[in-house]
Formats: sequence, C-alpha cells, structure tokens
Amino acid sequence: MSSYAQSQVGGKYIFDFLNSPTGSRITALGGSLISVVDDDITLAFQNPAVGNQSMDDKLSFNHIFHFSGISEGHIGYGYNLDSLGIHLHGGFQYVSYGNFLETNEIGIVNGEFKANEVALIFGGSKKMNDRISVGVSTKFIFAGYAGYNGWGMAVDGGVIYQVPDKNWTLGLVLQNVGFSNSQFDSENLNLPFDVKLGYSNKLKYLPFRYTITAQQFHRWNLDPDDPNAPLILNFLGEVVEENQFSEQIDNFFRHFIFSGEFLLGKKELLRLRFAYNHLRKQQLKLETFRSLGGFSFGFGIKIKRFRLDYGLGYYHIAGATNHVGINFLINRK
Repeated sequence: MSSYAQSQVGGKYIFDFLNSPTGSRITALGGSLISVVDDDITLAFQNPAVGNQSMDDKLSFNHIFHFSGISEGHIGYGYNLDSLGIHLHGGFQYVSYGNFLETNEIGIVNGEFKANEVALIFGGSKKMNDRISVGVSTKFIFAGYAGYNGWGMAVDGGVIYQVPDKNWTLGLVLQNVGFSNSQFDSENLNLPFDVKLGYSNKLKYLPFRYTITAQQFHRWNLDPDDPNAPLILNFLGEVVEENQFSEQIDNFFRHFIFSGEFLLGKKELLRLRFAYNHLRKQQLKLETFRSLGGFSFGFGIKIKRFRLDYGLGYYHIAGATNHVGINFLINRK
C-alpha cells in the first residue's frame, strides 16, 4: 500500500545551487552581496561588474560544510588585461550530495549512487567611465544523479554605479538568464533567475559599511499559498481570513537582505559581519519554535598576503552551515 504526502512547498527551479554563496564572506552577509567593490575575488561571481584591478592575481578557495555529508564549494581566480582595461575572472562551483543507497522496490540494496552538480564560470568587467562599470559572466552547468544527466548554460549581467570620492555604491545584476536540458526532469527546466538591486554605504566617521540588497526584484509575491498551512479558526469553528496588511508587510521584507560589516584597524585587517535575510527565515521557520533562521554572522582576518574568512549561516532550527574561505595573492607585484 502507498500514499502521497507533501512536506514542503518549493522545487520550482533546476540547478538551484547557482544561488548558493560563492564565499564565506557572502554567507556571513546574508547570502548575497552585489554592491561592494574591493579586492575580494568571490564578489565578482555575485555581480560580474564589481571586478576591478585590485582583484588581479587573487585566488580563493571556499567550502561549505552542510548536514549529512553534503559538501559545497567554490574556487575563483582574477586576472587583469591591463592593455584593454578589462578584468577577467574564472571559477568552479560544485556541490556533492553524498552517497545514496540504491534499492529495488522491496528495499533490497543493489549498490550505491552519487549526486553532483558543477558549474564552470568565466566572465569579465570593464570600467566605462569614472562612475559606471559593467560586467558579464557565463556559466556552463552540469549535473549527474544516479546515471541521469543534465546540463545548462546561464549568463549573469551586472552594472555598478560609483561616485568618485563618495563612499556609497549601487549595484544591479540579472542572474541566471539561460536554458537547461535534463534527463531527470522533463517538465520543470527553469533556471533560478533573479534580479537584484543593492546599495552599500561606508560611513564617514565610523569603520562600518551597511548594505541593503533587494532580491527577486522581478516579482512581488514571495509568499505562495501553502496547502499544508493549518487553518485559522474562531471560537465558533469558522475559518478566519488572515490579516492582508500584515501579509503584504511580511512579503515586502522578504525581498530584502540587511547586512553590516565592521572594518577594524588601519588597513581593515579585521572585519566583523552580520546580516538578516527575512525570506530565508520565513521559508524554513517552524510555527511552534523560534530559531536564528535568517541570521548570519562571520569574520575576516588578513595576514600579509592571506585573508581567512568564516561565515555562519542559520537556515533552520536544526542548525547552521559553516563556510570557510581563504583568499590570497599569488604574485606580489
């Protein structure tokens, strides 16, 4: 005998690992950072327009420690073409879901199989004038689940607006514009397309930078109807309509990530980070328990040519993910 049960609302996109943070600094700052321009090469994979000369010859290794043996990470490198005024970046993003038991219909184990997804990323950016920089990244995506294969191609396009001698920047990026094909899902082949707008401001008299990032800018409703949500009843047993105003306020804040970064020391060698992502909290919350879901924290330490970053991202009451990254300059010029 068998029956059908629905546990979660989601699964609308293929290759959703493309939305994972490419660096531990990004994990600590809420999962997305598209409007900060500095020497961190991992940022170029969030918004290709932030690529700049200070990322030249920078190499980064990042790894996320998930639950149940799931591992995920990113490798990135930046290089300047000085003669053309172009910054190039390339990277490798991967996720391994671990080993699974392969059984037949009555539960007899026939062996094991693996599930993996990878993306090869190549891009570049160019400063058009004193205020505007543009960039493009191309992603070649591959996946394999127990002998079933899938592939796809996506493009990110971004713009950065900076005012000379000012401490604030605006960033706009269109992520994962492309197509896919797979043997494991013939109906849902949509890539996780997103439009993001970010604003960052470094305070003049305090070593602190705050960032507000708007996500899913292309669609308003981020609060889909949950068929498993319990009905709200009054004392007569009648169904009560939810407060429409509070629903709209909640939906509004689902579009935003609020983050901050303390830049301590003369050369900003120590950085303390925190963020809040309301969408993440609402998607994975439990009605009967409170948790730190949606919050994230981290720090970064720079020692000579090396920078060590750590990010702690809370998704659910079950715990958090640990993200460790190291960035270093290959050749000191």
